[in-house]
Parts: sequence; C-alpha cells; structure tokens
Amino acid sequence: MLKVFSPFDQSLIKEIPLIGKQEVEKQLQTAYALFENPTNWLPAHQRIEILERTAEIMKGRVEELTKIAAQEGGKPYVDSKVEVLRAINGVKLAAEHISQIKGEEIPMGLTKASENRLAFVTREPIGVVVSISAFNHPLNLTIHQTVTAIAAGCPVIIKPASTTPLSCLNFIEILKEAGLPEGWCQVCICDRESATFLVTDKRVNYFSFIGSSEVGWKLKSQLSPGTRCALEHGGVAPVIVEKDADLTELIPSLAKGGFYHAGQVCVSVQKIFIHASICDEVALQLAELAKKLVVGDPLDEKTEVGPLITPNEVTRVENWVNEAISKGTKVLCGGKRISATCFEPTVLFNPPLDVKVSTHEIFGPVVCIYPYTDRNEAIKIANSLDVHFQAAVFTKNIDIALDTVKKLNATAVMVNDHTAFRVDWMPFGGRDNSGIGMGGIPYSMHEMTREKLMVIKSNVL
Repeated sequence: MLKVFSPFDQSLIKEIPLIGKQEVEKQLQTAYALFENPTNWLPAHQRIEILERTAEIMKGRVEELTKIAAQEGGKPYVDSKVEVLRAINGVKLAAEHISQIKGEEIPMGLTKASENRLAFVTREPIGVVVSISAFNHPLNLTIHQTVTAIAAGCPVIIKPASTTPLSCLNFIEILKEAGLPEGWCQVCICDRESATFLVTDKRVNYFSFIGSSEVGWKLKSQLSPGTRCALEHGGVAPVIVEKDADLTELIPSLAKGGFYHAGQVCVSVQKIFIHASICDEVALQLAELAKKLVVGDPLDEKTEVGPLITPNEVTRVENWVNEAISKGTKVLCGGKRISATCFEPTVLFNPPLDVKVSTHEIFGPVVCIYPYTDRNEAIKIANSLDVHFQAAVFTKNIDIALDTVKKLNATAVMVNDHTAFRVDWMPFGGRDNSGIGMGGIPYSMHEMTREKLMVIKSNVL
C-alpha cells in the first residue's frame, strides 16, 4: 500500500493500493489495443466535447480540487486555488488547439518526375503516451501530461508522484465522468521497478517526464528505440539586477519568485546577481519582506509559505544552508528550520561559488544574493553550471535588456519579471542538463503527433 501523508503535519491522508508488473502489463495492453486499430481512435469532435465537459465539471469543483491539492502537496491554499484555475484553463486550451492539429500540401510538378501528383502531409496520434509526474503541481502537471495526449488522440498512462497522487486520481475520475471511454487515460500507482518496466516497453511511443535529472536521464537511456521523449528537470533560475532597476516592482517580484511554494518550483528564483551600487539596499529590503511572510498550514488562507514536501527535504535544505554559513556566508534572514516540515524563508548574502546553494538547485525557500560590478562577469557565472531553464533581468535600459537576454543561457528570459512566470500556452522546458523537448499545452500536443505523407498519382492532374 502507498501511504499519502500531509506534508505539513505528517498525518495520514489516504492509503492506496500499489500495482505490480502484471497489472502494468494489462494497462499497456489496453492502451496499445486502443491505438493499434485506427478505427478505435477518438474523432476530433468527440475529444473536444469530452474536454469541454471536463472543464465545466472542474469549474463546479474548484474548492474541492483546491483543498485536495493543498493538503497533499503543501502549496498554500491561495496558490493552490490559482493552480486549479490554471488547470481548468489548460483543459480548455487543449480543447481549442485540437483544431490546430493539421498538416499541409506539398507542392508537386516542380520536376518532370513529380508530374500528375498531389501530396499532403497529415498529422496523426503518435501512439501510447506514458507520463511520470512531479509533486509540486499535482493537478496542473497532471493536466499537462494527460490532457495533451488525449487532445492529440493518444491513449495515456500516467504515474503521479508517490507523495501527491490524489489530485491525479480525482482528475481521471472527472475525465471519465465527462465521457472519456475506458482505457484512454489510466493511472499507474506502482513501485520504481514496475515504473521502469512501463516506461521502457516497446509499445510506448512517447515518454513525458517531470522530475530529477538523475532519474530522467537514466530512464531516457533505457527507452525502447524510436520512443520520443520530453524531460523537464530543474534549474537555478539566475536573475541579473542592473543599477537602474525599479525597486518598487523588483522586491515583491523576487520574493514571489523565490518563496512561492517554498521554492519548490523548477524555475524558482535562486541566484540573484545585483549591481554593487544597489546590492545592499535590495538585499536588505528583500530580507525584510521575507521575514514578514506567513509560514504554516497550507489549508490556512493566511499562509504564504507552506511546508517542504517531506521532513528529509527540510533536513537537506538545512544542511546546505549550514554548509554555506560555515564557509562565511552572511544570513540576512531565516536560515533555520521552523519545525520538522517547515523552513524559514531565507536570504543568503554572497555564498561561495563552490557550496551547494551556489552549485545545485536548492528546491527550498532560500535565495542567494551575489554583488557584481561587471554584468558580463555575472552572466558568465550564471551560465557556468550545466542546468539552464528560465532566467531574468531587471533594467529600464532596452539595450542592456536585449544584450542580457542574448547572453544568458536559458530557454526563456523574463525582462522585469521573476523567473517563475509562466502561462500554459507558451513554450516551457529546460536545456542542457535541465531537460530536453518543450512543454506547454500546444507544444506538447504537437510533439504527441507525427506526420504521414499521402501522394496521389492521377493522369488527370
């Protein structure tokens, strides 16, 4: 049995049966049988209708969905509600983009050999999709890894994070209630060995993974030949702050980007490089704001920073912060655990570049500030790690902004906004060790289809 605990008070929420290889094999057989025979495929109009009904059902259950996500994931109630509203919009977005799954005409007659022919490229479902999800957005990530497949016409099997499976299970029931036929979206609650068996099976055509780079790259190396994949890992989300930045907007933006969901977001603000002329002022203002953040029960609407997902994560963050302190890092605020499950919002000033808070993704409520006088040198340090996801620059100078965007190694650079900004119709993903492939509702849908060329030969053409 899988036991699901509240990350805040460690109370048992629910026990869920685990399935083994035999049950996983049955799920694969079901999914593959649906895909193997094109007469089984769901027509576009049916997929649209199902997803539209899904969104309507979700609209009537916002409060229920919010409490499930907050209780199992620890993200504060207010932010969990935003996640639910995003998830509903994501379902609607997928339904709307079904009409954009289309091919093109290929010109013929350009050579003697191509006379008397018409050629068209169409796009069809890629096949069975397998998704492994992460804990930090238990509902919205489920949407991104299942609804995209359904919209593209693919049967999908999803393995949610073992710490947060309830939002996923609840959503699959909503899909069924909305009319999704049996077998088109299956949940796999299993151990790691069975998950590896699932992912690496030759009947899997597309693999979507959100989680640690260590696990993601290992699974990619084991994929069956021909299986496409998208891997979304983490980063350190560097921010460059120039001396002309608007501090009124800058401080709350950095605080939101750094401490949202206790920093447990793959694009959380972590490394802030600030021009030396304003560094002390910005650092102190950010620390003062961080001290005022309310840490506690995610179901309390006043809470701004919730728990880390497990007590082990609190210990890890504590150890990394203590390592930085032992090497001379100044703590501007926080730096200590509040309880077995919560850690103080923490601002560290100028930690050495070789300690873990500078070299690894912290995935906790900790931001690091580094003063600079040479922007290009700050960018060089920001680019020096092998993880590159989203980044940001704050400046009123358009030339500096454009130059910084060009030089930062990132898939997305925000100008005068924090690194964790995202809407679900934009491309989203890491590069280098931070991942491969691109997410975002329409982008994932495109990746879950493949081309088929039809050439018609006729003497009347």
